Amino acid sequence: MTPPLMSSVWTDHVTGRRGFLVVDRLVRGVAGGGLRMRPGCTLEEVTGLARGMTMKEALHYDPDGRYVPLGGAKGGIDCDPQAPEAYGLLVRYLRAMRPYVESCWTTGEDLGLTQDLVDRAAAEAGLESSVQAVYPLLDDEAAARRRLADAFALEVDGIGLDELVGGCGVAESVLTALDRAGVAHAGTRVAVQGLGTMGGATARFLARAGLRIVAVADIKGTIANAAGLDVDALLAARDAYGTVDRAVLRPADRELPGEAWLSARAEVVVPAAVSYAIDTANQDRVTARWIVEAANMPVLPAAEEALSARGVTVLPDVVVNSGTNAWWWWTLFGDIGPDAAEAFACTRRSMRALVEVMLARAEADGTTPRAAAHALAADRLPVIAERFGWYR
Repeated sequence: MTPPLMSSVWTDHVTGRRGFLVVDRLVRGVAGGGLRMRPGCTLEEVTGLARGMTMKEALHYDPDGRYVPLGGAKGGIDCDPQAPEAYGLLVRYLRAMRPYVESCWTTGEDLGLTQDLVDRAAAEAGLESSVQAVYPLLDDEAAARRRLADAFALEVDGIGLDELVGGCGVAESVLTALDRAGVAHAGTRVAVQGLGTMGGATARFLARAGLRIVAVADIKGTIANAAGLDVDALLAARDAYGTVDRAVLRPADRELPGEAWLSARAEVVVPAAVSYAIDTANQDRVTARWIVEAANMPVLPAAEEALSARGVTVLPDVVVNSGTNAWWWWTLFGDIGPDAAEAFACTRRSMRALVEVMLARAEADGTTPRAAAHALAADRLPVIAERFGWYR
């Protein structure tokens, strides 16, 4: 594995906390990848995420599309996003990284940060936009920026379109795996860890597809009901951090310990919160047939080996949670307009095709879906480099 193109460690002069930026690869001089904030964030973690972004971009390459995949990058800050000093730290980090955001790194929300917060901090740091590095690649910058702004202003049932497209992609990944296995959607049981932007939207789409959400977990613990939870009620009762007000629970809903979602009696488990949630110490509690990685790097490699050995299929993050990133670029480059129905249709179509080809490759090669996804990315990266170059 080649080393990243650039790796930077920044220390805040006010708090002493550290931030990181890793640019794994450039395409036409630009890389894309979100900015996360969490306590314990490390350079190693951000490096892995940047490599993942390189693969996500490559996997969505369509030679006939307007969207040209970017290189991969990632930013990270070692801080609790709810800490009093978090916002000032975010502003100072972006001010320090301003030359990169202006020239080569497009970024946005990730774990612990919302897009609204990133936008506000970016403006305070003197930036035009968190994605301004991509503007020179656009045919009509003004029209593209209006299109993206209009898309971000759209709401569906009172929820921003930008909060829903990622979960739509995760849900379509689940449905594609069920369809290939001949498993009916209706009644298939699902446990979701994390009811924030990605987990909440995933639960919403799966419930509307007829699946039964039997467990959800947030920072307070797990809420479970074998007959199925009222997903809409739980989503409506969340705070800004995805924590559910327990006052809305029904008599049959049970409150269980935090890790109970792992061992829920379900066919599908969706870790949609933090990295490294499933490790070698707890993987044996999983009884599901599929683990679908809505979060970034939620299953440690050694745990995935053990899970695979006992017949549990892990659908990898580099495919499953790539819908939000792709939607940004489809909209900005003009493959789709600022329209919710068009966004969902494009997301479903693209994710289904990608999951289908990944699972077919895994079956043909006798490998895991993750190995198949990596092989697909490895096939596409030289094609992208040949056509577009790293810097031109």
